[in-house]
Amino acid sequence: MNQLFRQNLVEALIGAGVLFIAIVAALVFYQRTSAQVGEDMYEIAALFENAAGVAEGTDVRVSGITVGSVVDQSLEGEFPFRARLQLAIDDRYHLPADSSASITSEGILGGNYIALTPGGDTEELRDGDEILDTQGSVDMLGLIGSYINNSGESAPAASSGSGGGADDGGFGVLEEDFGAPESDGLEDDSL
Repeated sequence: MNQLFRQNLVEALIGAGVLFIAIVAALVFYQRTSAQVGEDMYEIAALFENAAGVAEGTDVRVSGITVGSVVDQSLEGEFPFRARLQLAIDDRYHLPADSSASITSEGILGGNYIALTPGGDTEELRDGDEILDTQGSVDMLGLIGSYINNSGESAPAASSGSGGGADDGGFGVLEEDFGAPESDGLEDDSL
């Protein structure tokens, strides 16, 4: 009985240790990825027509380098109901007041991020300022869908007879547009 108790105690201690490590790891990951404005950050706002794919914690980058993150998102309370994003920017980076912001994709399968493009103004953005020049996210599925739906309209209709049928190899449209291939006189009919 004593041997069984020791074996169960060892298993219980190992299980408790694994659980403790998992909880500590989860807390560390949460703290590192949570979107909060720290003491060494300043907060600015940007209004977007479409903020699809952006959430709290989304990166804010300048020239591909992460300089902050999205800390809050809300909808304007009146027309035109744009998305208002609060961006926390590291104090080390002093961006010109005429900077622009756009929602950019990392690629076809990548996530979105806010790309800030510095302007040329000598005045800098300060805590509470707002970026006026913005470009919202592009709806990739909508673009692909519109391309697919409109792709068949410009193609010529299949003609009956000697223009594109299977009896002439399917090149009737080319022959009509460019004429039949001309003979160069070098063909050998002896075959």
